[in-house]
Amino acid sequence: MSDLYLLHKPYRVLSQFSDREGRRTLSEFIDIKDIYPAGRLDYDSEGLLLLSADGGLIHRIAHPRHKQPKTYWAQVEGCPDETALQALRRGITLKDGPTRPAKVRLMSPPAFPERDPPIDPRRHPDTAWLELTISEGRNRQVRRMTAHVGFPTLRLIRAAVGAWRLDQLTPGQWRRETLHAPQPATPRSRPRRS
Repeated sequence: MSDLYLLHKPYRVLSQFSDREGRRTLSEFIDIKDIYPAGRLDYDSEGLLLLSADGGLIHRIAHPRHKQPKTYWAQVEGCPDETALQALRRGITLKDGPTRPAKVRLMSPPAFPERDPPIDPRRHPDTAWLELTISEGRNRQVRRMTAHVGFPTLRLIRAAVGAWRLDQLTPGQWRRETLHAPQPATPRSRPRRS
């Protein structure tokens, strides 16, 4: 049995519990001893972050070999056309190589509070929301993908990791789930022959 903590990491918060530079950290929002993030979420991104004290569970969630799909909601500058969406669906080539195909669609704005500080409508009068699901986790991948097709990301919210969803958690809120993973079988001792 393992506890998994689902946290809605706010914007401009580090995915760690301390910082020498005095930036906001997870310790401001969740005070559970000896838990660690399963992966990371950039300082300027927000949304679902999974944490646990179970190192094996963290490994199963975060390691690229397990390919947990991650779903993001991206508010982008402009309104992507079908050509841009198809490029993301096929996979694009970034400086560090080609990406795997993404699932992507236009979506209505999610029902979340405005980011603090909000996107400036005078600087960015025309925006759209995309839902993207990727199965790899390169550094700032979604931001680089949307910029590559001409629609830079202004706000990025991770909505899901595998089967775990952000649901109605607001920034800074968390909930605990208890997972009942099967335990490895113990070898049976063989009866002695006399």
